[in-house]
Amino acid sequence: MEGVVKGVEDGGNKMGIPTINGSILFDERYLGKPLVYCGSCGIMPRFIKGEPAHEKKARPGDFIVMVGGRVGKDGIHGATFSSEGLSESSPTSAVQIGDPIVQKRMFDCLLKARDRGLYTSITDNGAGGLSSSVGEMAREAGGCEIWLDKVPLKYAGLDPWEILLSESQERMTLAVPPEKVEELLELAKSMEVEATVIGRFTSSGKFHCLWKGQTVAYLDMDFFHEGVPRMQLFARWKRPVYPEPDFPPPEDYGEMLERMLSRLNVASKEWVVRRYDHEVQGGSVCKPLVGKMDDGPQDAAVIRPLLDSMEGIVVSHGICPKYGDIDAYWMTACALEEAIRNNICAGGDPERMAALDNFCWPDPLPSEDNPDAPFKLAQLVRANKALYDFTKAFLVPCISGKDSMKNDYVGKGIRISIPPTILFTVISKIDDVRTSMTMDVKRPGDLLYVLGVTYPELGGSEYFRLMGFIGNEVPKVRPQVSRELFLRLHQAIKEGLIASCHDCSDGGLGVALAEKAFSGGFGLFVDLRAVPKENIKRDDYLLFSESQGRFVVTVPPEKQKAFEDLMEGLPFGFIGKVIKEETLIIIGLEGKEIVKRPLFLLKEAWKRPFKAYLKAD
Repeated sequence: MEGVVKGVEDGGNKMGIPTINGSILFDERYLGKPLVYCGSCGIMPRFIKGEPAHEKKARPGDFIVMVGGRVGKDGIHGATFSSEGLSESSPTSAVQIGDPIVQKRMFDCLLKARDRGLYTSITDNGAGGLSSSVGEMAREAGGCEIWLDKVPLKYAGLDPWEILLSESQERMTLAVPPEKVEELLELAKSMEVEATVIGRFTSSGKFHCLWKGQTVAYLDMDFFHEGVPRMQLFARWKRPVYPEPDFPPPEDYGEMLERMLSRLNVASKEWVVRRYDHEVQGGSVCKPLVGKMDDGPQDAAVIRPLLDSMEGIVVSHGICPKYGDIDAYWMTACALEEAIRNNICAGGDPERMAALDNFCWPDPLPSEDNPDAPFKLAQLVRANKALYDFTKAFLVPCISGKDSMKNDYVGKGIRISIPPTILFTVISKIDDVRTSMTMDVKRPGDLLYVLGVTYPELGGSEYFRLMGFIGNEVPKVRPQVSRELFLRLHQAIKEGLIASCHDCSDGGLGVALAEKAFSGGFGLFVDLRAVPKENIKRDDYLLFSESQGRFVVTVPPEKQKAFEDLMEGLPFGFIGKVIKEETLIIIGLEGKEIVKRPLFLLKEAWKRPFKAYLKAD
């Protein structure tokens, strides 16, 4: 894990890209194949020299130019590596060796080349290296001719096939018109970036590779892209049924809340966040950590990419693989809605959102050592069905995505498959970053509200897992109510009716209340009897249910009427207020005080699991 953190730190910090949003999840099954999701977003001009900037097309006669790092043996068969189960025989040479400084110089050079219109198409050298990048662009042109002996190498001794397939990092492939080649090469040289002509795009209909004038690959372009037969697979879905949890309510709710805050998937990740630069470029408005001491967990990041404008972008995500143990359909739905909720919490506009889906799945292909492949495939089918259903319901299009389908470890007679996991990322527009919102309470006297209904949906929850159960009643997403709630909450934030906003997710309402309080440095007085709920009679279920579509907000007293008028007809409850005393006080369903805990104890419990790592840094 230290290597992952160090890699993100070195990559993001040295390239000058702020690391502004993220999360860390723990599950023993990730020991089989740990997952690392890294993503980025940026802005681009709509037009370059009068042409739409998003359109790219390699043309016959354009030169193939490789820009950036050199090719080595690192990363050879990286795509194969990621498409197989991990084992003791997995080659370390499949792992690429990155150089963020080279990449930063390359990026700066490419931006200048873009603005001068020096290339007509561009793609990165990811999975499959040049075979993939040139192969994709050659489809635009109708063919290609690659001169593999011209490709710059880190060292001698690579065979032609290794040069073609290596995934060595920091490389981009360009299609450059003949009349622009010299200007591009001169620009690259002036910026100390290596750029090399390695071939031409053609209209031959062939993927043609040569080594010192001799043909080493000659494939029909149609076969190259469409030659693999479509597989016919069998999926079998049967919902798992787990023992129904049976345990008494806790004797000490304050102690139980502390235990919940210390859960690895709930606890503070400040020890990682502090190692990442979230300020570089100077456009970060809402950072990963907020509040009185800048250590509270912000729901989403807000950035201002153009420093001469107050317009901004809100970035958020949702990920909850634990629900997949019950049903991957609702796991996907919950990840999607969590990402939207987090975005809205920071000021994102639910009518101006776009998303990407990133699947990491255990192997769904049948084999002798993978007997439950039909079930894994059924989980994948259900996840995609949920993605279709709820992106339509919330009107949030997926504009990008990725998948990895071989996340297993096989060795010594055992197979470890990761839990099916989908990361759902949302970006949105905010017209004025000065209206953005943070999650921490702001001042004593503000009124405390819960938006949305709490149901007895603790299947897969942190609370049930703490008590040794999984359960069966997985949280559901109800877009017919949530969509309207999202729209009105966004309107309330825009109109300045809300002082703070935090969603309910891992650990439910109890964790959300504690986080809001200790992040802001003021206490809360809470009456659970006023919380909108259905079929809940236990205080612990009300506190720790992970029902979707819920928020905890604070409202200045003078804005109460305007806020309640705006929310009329939707499920919301006035459940308490912010108090000066640094204590969380909770009244239970029977009218008795069930929690009275100093904030410093709650915060200490929340920070305790990784406190040693923070001190070490």
